[in-house]
Amino acid sequence: MMNTFTRYIRGQITVLVALLLLVPASGAWAQIDGLTGQTTFNLTVKTGHIVTPDAASMMIWGYADDSTGQVQIPGPTLIVNQGDHITVNLHNTLPEAVSIVFPGHQVTASGGVAGVLTNEVPGNDAVTQVTYEFDATEPGTYTYYSGSHSDLQVEMGLYGAIIVRPAGFDPAAPTAYGDARSAYDYEFLILQSEMDYAIHHQVELSLLADPLVPPVIDTAAYHPTIWFLNGRPGPDDLAPAGAAWLPVQPYNCLPRGNPGKRVLARMIGAGRDSHPFHTHGNNFDLIARNGRLLESAPGMSKAATELGPVPDLAVSDYTQTTSPGGTYDTIYTWTGEDLGWDIYGTTNGHTCSSSTCTDVSPADGYDDGTGDACWDDTTYEFCPDHGKPLPVVLPDIKDLTFGMFWSGSPLLGNEGALPPGEGGFNVNFGYFHIWHSHNERELTNNDIFPGGMMTFFIVEPPGIAIQ
Repeated sequence: MMNTFTRYIRGQITVLVALLLLVPASGAWAQIDGLTGQTTFNLTVKTGHIVTPDAASMMIWGYADDSTGQVQIPGPTLIVNQGDHITVNLHNTLPEAVSIVFPGHQVTASGGVAGVLTNEVPGNDAVTQVTYEFDATEPGTYTYYSGSHSDLQVEMGLYGAIIVRPAGFDPAAPTAYGDARSAYDYEFLILQSEMDYAIHHQVELSLLADPLVPPVIDTAAYHPTIWFLNGRPGPDDLAPAGAAWLPVQPYNCLPRGNPGKRVLARMIGAGRDSHPFHTHGNNFDLIARNGRLLESAPGMSKAATELGPVPDLAVSDYTQTTSPGGTYDTIYTWTGEDLGWDIYGTTNGHTCSSSTCTDVSPADGYDDGTGDACWDDTTYEFCPDHGKPLPVVLPDIKDLTFGMFWSGSPLLGNEGALPPGEGGFNVNFGYFHIWHSHNERELTNNDIFPGGMMTFFIVEPPGIAIQ
């Protein structure tokens, strides 16, 4: 009990540290951590140990970037450009054969020995190298994972993400697929996976008994007990990327955006199970699946939101089920439309002026017929709600229980009264919307709530830069 309590307190401190590090900086766009600027990647499969918020430690197998030598989960995110010729060289330190498959790409493999799906590096072989080569012909989000003994090796952590930037990619005006329908202001990776404690413990015990003999594990008895976003269970996924106390789990998962900005969430089903991942605050638009735009013909689009076009077959939803090996690109935009009250308050003298609201339609009174609504050109406030007071009277401060992310005010970008010792977690006075699996058991760490496949989307006030 004491260990669990200690980890819980450390988890809360982790959240505080993460948010305190979100001090705004200028001139940057939020992009995904990974290996960039190269077309040749050297990876080695190694063992390591991760820590989890329920005070546990588990052995994992992972792909390590040879330039650092550090095993990690998930494997290094490979960020390349459309048209690149990609080479991945693989080595192995495990007692059983390993490999990599790259769904969505035409791969040539050389070296090693023939496996069921692709060439493998034999076990207990520190010399042999397998080389995988492919052309990154199509932009989008992809995954890679072990093609050998996958029921065990994927469970142990042999998976990662690939992002192919479109030809002519411009960081000042980024797109996922090369046109305005996939334009975004910020992007985040949401790689989902799960693990079974028992399997990992059995593997570790078998390797301690004889490190030269492959473990024999009954993976049919698989029963996951902890769930991950980008290799971390909640609340550790909120901690900063590269946190020193999580050396084997370098990627965090804390999506953020400003009102009216387009946020690209690249979702990947990396484990053995499907997961119903649920957003709050607004629907998202699913614009692509498995590295292909959802369009009936090249260039076909629709104005599915007031804030930009999407492919014509895009699906608006609030829950995306990710299947094993599948990738899903979604555009999420928070607007506060139809809240019925002014999110910036009624007494601070701000205005709401929209250059796009030029025609009134009988349908809703605020539509000019092109999908553009009455948004303020700077703050993206929904102008029909401008000046409307909050429709409830807040209780006296002495009658409230304060959540750690409460700024003391219901108004975006405003700080209100808080008791001594409260506050400090919401440095920019934003709105926090939980994003999580809609499978209740996946919100736990070995039956301890809260945890698992859970994070937050932070609506930061206009003008707050996001990195």
